[in-house]
Amino acid sequence: MTSPVGLHRVLEPSGVLPQAALRLDNRPEIGADEVRIRVERLNLDAASYRQLSEKHGGDGAAVRTEVLDIIAKRGKMHNPVTGSGGMLIGTVDEVGPCSPLRLKPGDRVATLVSLTLTPLSVDDDLAGWDGLGEQVPCSGHAILFARSIAAVLPADLPPGLSLAVLDVCGAPALTARVVGDLVARRQDRSAGVTVAVIGGAGKSGSLALAAARRAGAARTVGVVPVAAERDRLLAAGLADEVALADARDPVALAAAVEGALGRAADVTVVCVDVPGCEHGAVLATADGGTVIFFSMATSFAAAALGAEGLAADVTMLVGNGFVPGHAELALSLLREVPGVRSLFEARLAAD
Repeated sequence: MTSPVGLHRVLEPSGVLPQAALRLDNRPEIGADEVRIRVERLNLDAASYRQLSEKHGGDGAAVRTEVLDIIAKRGKMHNPVTGSGGMLIGTVDEVGPCSPLRLKPGDRVATLVSLTLTPLSVDDDLAGWDGLGEQVPCSGHAILFARSIAAVLPADLPPGLSLAVLDVCGAPALTARVVGDLVARRQDRSAGVTVAVIGGAGKSGSLALAAARRAGAARTVGVVPVAAERDRLLAAGLADEVALADARDPVALAAAVEGALGRAADVTVVCVDVPGCEHGAVLATADGGTVIFFSMATSFAAAALGAEGLAADVTMLVGNGFVPGHAELALSLLREVPGVRSLFEARLAAD
């Protein structure tokens, strides 16, 4: 008997959900409420890819070998160091008669659940991937459960572009919700909502900036670590201000945000893929404000204890990747905000 959350696919240890499992059963035969996807491309999450690339000194062949090894050993793509995975696109191969996902064979889809909980097998040794970018062309299969989420790929966008956007679609949706709620609560309309996005030139960061502006933010600042990213973000026109700072330096980060906005941010969104940014994000946020962590490199213990040590009265949210309507919102921003699309296309071209 199958479980809607995939418990029947857990091989070890027993009693945990698929995301926490050490190994999953990735056999292709499906249960009555499962769906099998013929995989075309993986998108490794940024923190996972950075860790693997740095570990192997940028040696793409070594990165490819380790990704293959992880999938073979675990039955899923679950980086044991970062604890993160990514997502995939492919074509629906078979649908169980009791599946509630409203998919049919032949649909081209993006999975909106993490590879860390998705049974996965590859059969081409990742021969089409050089290990030098986050997107991984491949052949294989993946299994979706009754409680999984998938989106049919839009016909008007290249699959690789859709994959890159849908990989981070939770970030703009939660940013829009938080900013929109704060704007609605503000009684003094002269005190507009200010938003800082750490890592504003990246995928999730650029979408978060666009979402904040659409939700009514009065002023936004994108924080980036190097001049090249500053120039790209300025050209995209997604932020009112762009500041240079190392997000791992708490004092410098807070100073950069306050210098750009004239005060600490009401909402700070962390979208960087390196560890050690928690204290700076807290310090850059005004009392009564909100910090949204959208990085799998975040130490949530460091964030909580750091806020306590700073006597910071801030609300801290974990971006869990799912907000109702998140895929549609992200794709609409890509279509309607030229700066978002230009940054995504440039990133894909570089990869």
